[in-house]
Amino acid sequence: MKNERLWTKDFLSVSLSGFFVFLVFYTLMATLPIFVIDNLGQEDSKVGLVVTCFLIASVAIRPFAGIWLDTIGRRKILIISLVFFTLTTFLYPFINNFALLLLLRFAQGIAFGLGTTATGTIVAEIVPISRRGEGMSYYSSSMILAMVFGPYLGINLMNHFTFHILFFVCGFFAIISLIFGLFIAIPKQTLKAKTRIKPSQLIERSALPISITSAIISFGYSGIISFITLYAKNLGFVDIASFFFIVYAVFILGSRPFTGKLFDRKGANIIVYPGIILFTIGLVVLSFSTVPTIFLFSAALIGLGYGSIVPSFQTLAINTAAPAKKGMATATFFMFFDTGMGIGSYVLGIVSAKASFHIMYVITAIAVLSTTVIYYLLHDRKQRKATAIENAAA
Repeated sequence: MKNERLWTKDFLSVSLSGFFVFLVFYTLMATLPIFVIDNLGQEDSKVGLVVTCFLIASVAIRPFAGIWLDTIGRRKILIISLVFFTLTTFLYPFINNFALLLLLRFAQGIAFGLGTTATGTIVAEIVPISRRGEGMSYYSSSMILAMVFGPYLGINLMNHFTFHILFFVCGFFAIISLIFGLFIAIPKQTLKAKTRIKPSQLIERSALPISITSAIISFGYSGIISFITLYAKNLGFVDIASFFFIVYAVFILGSRPFTGKLFDRKGANIIVYPGIILFTIGLVVLSFSTVPTIFLFSAALIGLGYGSIVPSFQTLAINTAAPAKKGMATATFFMFFDTGMGIGSYVLGIVSAKASFHIMYVITAIAVLSTTVIYYLLHDRKQRKATAIENAAA
């Protein structure tokens, strides 16, 4: 009988490796803006470049990461990326000017793009096919936990110690990620032949429909990750802002045992359509928040909605690809997802400055709601036709 266990040593190892990579990412994302202003003497307007350089590198490397995962091998790419990520993390204490910081962020963005593409592909390989939705749901919880603990830890280290201590702690987390990566026993892989890379190879076509849809979802979410603290300050309850992501994470993690199993048993639609509606309602509630309780209630709705959509989309992107192209499918998914996040951060930043946060969140709600139509046209309709043909043939 085929082993259907989910919580294996390898699944725990890849999840923990991913967790510590994202813990470093979110810790630095919360604290580097202060480092840029206070320690490097830069203006507020330059803070965004720290994220932009990282994101450009991460997006640019993902298509190549997908090809290398399928031609060089999952394990080699994983270990190379984790070693590179660890080395770049330990270089932060030696940064003394802004240009060097941007160069380092670009280099670490490459390592991050390689590493997260590798772990996302590997986890899809080591979980039983019949429990892939559940497995991807639990794996993505590592990112959620890192998003909560990273900023909290980073801000406390920054307030009570020096940035050098903070950077060395991040380096220690990167080492732990590498150690867990070394313990992963990756299934035997049939490598594709190495050929000259063509533009058509940089994207897995089967994953395009769901990846395009995910880009719009991440566009909407960029308004949360980039501006929620500023919005809370604008509303006059900045002390509550730190609780937003805690409530958000609690509702995501609380829903994971149910959403993943529902995906495997009933299919994606039972998760995706309600998830989009909940995410949309959450953004609308957030845009009209006038008291802390409504503000935090929106976090619960967004957690239930957005938190169930992303792992479902990632699983769909992987399921549509042939076994030899799952690395490319994962890379395609994250490339579009990160692009949506980057465009959203830039565009919504302009909207919030020219109009208001209220208008900005209404726009994100409309964008997210539009994915019901896009998801149906690009993915669901095709799946329904394919199912009807199979049933007719049977």
